[in-house]
Amino acid sequence: MIPVETFRGKTVALFGLGGSGLATAKALVAGGASVLAWDDSADSVAKAAAAGIGTADLMTIDWSGVAAFVLSPGVPLTHPKPHWTVDLAKAAGVEVIGDVELFVRERRRLAPDCPFIAITGTNGKSTTTALIAHILRESGRDTQLGGNIGTAVLTLEPPKAGRFFVVECSSYQIDLAPSLNPTAGILLNLTPDHLDRHGSMEHYASVKERLVSASGTAICGVDDSYSAAIADRIERNGGRVVRISKGLTLADGLYRDGTRLIDAHQGAKSVLADLAEHATLKGAHNAQNAAAAISACRAVGLSDAEILAGLATFPGLKHRMQPVGRIGQIIFVNDSKATNADAAAPALSSFDRIYWIAGGVAKEGGIESLSDFFPKIARAYLIGKAAEDFAATLGDAVPFIISATLEAAVADAAADAEADGRPAAVLLSPACASFDQYKNFEARGDAFVGHVAALEGVTMLV
Repeated sequence: MIPVETFRGKTVALFGLGGSGLATAKALVAGGASVLAWDDSADSVAKAAAAGIGTADLMTIDWSGVAAFVLSPGVPLTHPKPHWTVDLAKAAGVEVIGDVELFVRERRRLAPDCPFIAITGTNGKSTTTALIAHILRESGRDTQLGGNIGTAVLTLEPPKAGRFFVVECSSYQIDLAPSLNPTAGILLNLTPDHLDRHGSMEHYASVKERLVSASGTAICGVDDSYSAAIADRIERNGGRVVRISKGLTLADGLYRDGTRLIDAHQGAKSVLADLAEHATLKGAHNAQNAAAAISACRAVGLSDAEILAGLATFPGLKHRMQPVGRIGQIIFVNDSKATNADAAAPALSSFDRIYWIAGGVAKEGGIESLSDFFPKIARAYLIGKAAEDFAATLGDAVPFIISATLEAAVADAAADAEADGRPAAVLLSPACASFDQYKNFEARGDAFVGHVAALEGVTMLV
């Protein structure tokens, strides 16, 4: 835990007592603050009280004595309208911040020069965050990994000289971290997302820009117009910018050429790595993730030799294009995190011959947007509620069977791939939510791994 001592002896109000909110309240108490915590859930309030955290209905407290208001990132700050607690705090002139801001202030107090890498973007954040942490740990650095990736940032070890922090940041967390100043900040990409919480694409992009604009080194993907414009603005304002791309040839920066990463600087170009040799980093999107990770690790002092050694041993992120087993030339891939068509596209683009397991609870638009990948699909195995609708979309373009269950789909796909005899991927990339048959995508992915492990002759990779 990082005790938050910047508010020692002061009163801090807090709303939102989920996982990160409860961790934040505990860190404030450990640092000597007087906490007034509240939540819409009476059970959450009771749990906090039982943990020794002060609780109070924030509608009734005296806000004039409050030094800061800590808001859970899941609670609306601006759109579609501010939460009632935000209105109360602002009316009283109380700053509204989040857990990442508390971390930033503790780092500034304890070890302002300890390396801090922050990662944001619409897609690819978690893989890039995990890859950076893996490279740092493999190089022998003392590394702390947290943030939006699933570990509350204030549950990490406290900042100290020589300790490296790798923190994934959502737009909500950035919005609540006004003094965010990483050593290296990464903006991977920007596509429309969470606009119900940000009001417009322009506001969403401006929030993301805050992370990189205040970074010692700004690492920006430049494949979309919003991110490219942000990189240009930072550079015009005198900031250090490293551009990365999965689809453009750059004069300066890191970019993808087929499976290779090209390092370009002042007209000179060299091949830095060939990702064809890395099973867990297939696809254009992972080339962008790798380019970002390499650039960030360089910015905090790692050598290329250390970085490439870490790339070579990256196990991948669970449920995200995760190779889990092999039978001869057939690779079994768990991409259960692909809960809509856009999320399934990277995996479908990354293999040449695919036995595709898809289905569950369909999102709006179904799988029509994936039609460009249909020629790569040897056969589809449809499961869950979406099976009939997906069958109608596939029509005569892709051979399919309705396997109904994941267990049957794995068995059907494995048998067909083995009979075919060619190199292929048996790919679970459902393009659907899991809730008709599984609690969440993690449970679905774990079930897939279990069914693969039960196949005769399989060599498991996890």
